[in-house]
Amino acid sequence: MDTSGVRPPGSEVVGRRVSVRHRTQDGGASDVVGRVLATAPELRLERRDGSVGVVDPATVLIWRVVPDRPVRARRATATPVDQLSRIMARGWPAIESVDLGAWELRASGGFTKRANSAGAVGDPDTGLDEALDRVRAFYADRGQRPLVQLEAGGPWEQPLLDRGWTPVAGGDTSVLVAQLDRRWPLDPEAEVAAHPDAAWIEAYASPGESTDLARQVLTASPNAAHVRLDGAVARVVVTGEWAGLSALWVPEVQRRRGLARRLVTTCLGWAVEQGADKAYLQVEVGNDPAERLYRAFGFLDHHEYRYLTFTGTAQSTP
Repeated sequence: MDTSGVRPPGSEVVGRRVSVRHRTQDGGASDVVGRVLATAPELRLERRDGSVGVVDPATVLIWRVVPDRPVRARRATATPVDQLSRIMARGWPAIESVDLGAWELRASGGFTKRANSAGAVGDPDTGLDEALDRVRAFYADRGQRPLVQLEAGGPWEQPLLDRGWTPVAGGDTSVLVAQLDRRWPLDPEAEVAAHPDAAWIEAYASPGESTDLARQVLTASPNAAHVRLDGAVARVVVTGEWAGLSALWVPEVQRRRGLARRLVTTCLGWAVEQGADKAYLQVEVGNDPAERLYRAFGFLDHHEYRYLTFTGTAQSTP
């Protein structure tokens, strides 16, 4: 079949899921399936895990629109920890990100530990001692303490503990996941905006935090909603098939009125409209009221992560 005259996807398919076969540099062919983010100057497709495939339109051989959802999708609880960790990082992207093999060195001027820590999932493609030296140097260059985010009880925790890294107090976090197999109504009184305004950021940011840094992190994801209801706020971001719920905060004087439940309902409803069929969130270990709220929406345990820091002298361990 001669496909040399096939017209590459145009702007009319932005937001649709397509399958694109394109010519590779070695003369072969490769397929990319994803939701179209842009068609010019490059064709950008967001895959189901939130990663983005980039295709030169001149290399497109053939393409077609595909169904929004597969007939059989992997359950949220069956997603590997390393894959979900990368999805979560895409939903809360750091201002600065440097790859260290499969690890990611993240810095955002100190706004949240998630955006100012090395994500230790997978292989750093170097010896562990060298990788940790590079982590320490990265944060020293930015005037920040070195932080590593890793799975609690995972493969990297004990080796770091053996090398003098210590857990950060209050840093243990539970990751909960849920299937979005129903629709939730958007609260008619909730304000839903793609970008947070000054009042939203002021409500969410802790005293002393830079609102400019907060805005850069919060607005870096291309498909997010910032929800406000009677002074309470929440954020939801969709990356591929996943929705990430975060930044839920209700003023003390407004608590026990059901605002948190209404915010979560609206966030999940918006996410389903955007094509998400799974959701994740992070909650500090021991925050029982928050866990009760989320479990009422069907969220289940996936894994826990924690932060380790280093304040001593590096020692190599055989």
